[in-house]
Amino acid sequence: MFSRKMLKYSLFVTIATISLMVGSQKNVSALQVAPDFHLKDLGEQTLSLAQFRGRIVVLDFWATWCPPCRMSIRELIKLQKEFNDKGLVIIGISLDDPAQVTNASLRAFKRKYKMNYSVLRYDLQIMKDYFGNANPAIPTMFVIDREGRIRNKLIGYRPDALRKSIKALIQ
Repeated sequence: MFSRKMLKYSLFVTIATISLMVGSQKNVSALQVAPDFHLKDLGEQTLSLAQFRGRIVVLDFWATWCPPCRMSIRELIKLQKEFNDKGLVIIGISLDDPAQVTNASLRAFKRKYKMNYSVLRYDLQIMKDYFGNANPAIPTMFVIDREGRIRNKLIGYRPDALRKSIKALIQ
């Protein structure tokens, strides 16, 4: 019989594998303008995509309960540190249910994981704008160039692909 620990590990490996398989899909048309949004951060300040025009933006759609999302956080922290002075902005869009994960608990999560980038709460409009009627696989990251165009959509935990996408826009 499986121990509880082995069962958790097996579940984690299964989810990570599915994320990697789904991650090979790319269905955003090149040079599509990224839809603007106005979302609140954990301090109740409203941020928009338009305010970051001229910078490279990574929108990371994620949730606290998602193991591949948590794996991605470490890479996003490194990328933010490495490329901040070259114009990179990482924005995490939390898909957590506010009734189950309050802003206070999301702030605690952000501190625990030492996230050095903004975390915003999703709304139905951003989900419709970026995913249509589909249920998104997470993590999903959109890489947006300095002119506000979507250059890449990465589904699943794919740190090398994300780094390559960012580097291509910086050079």
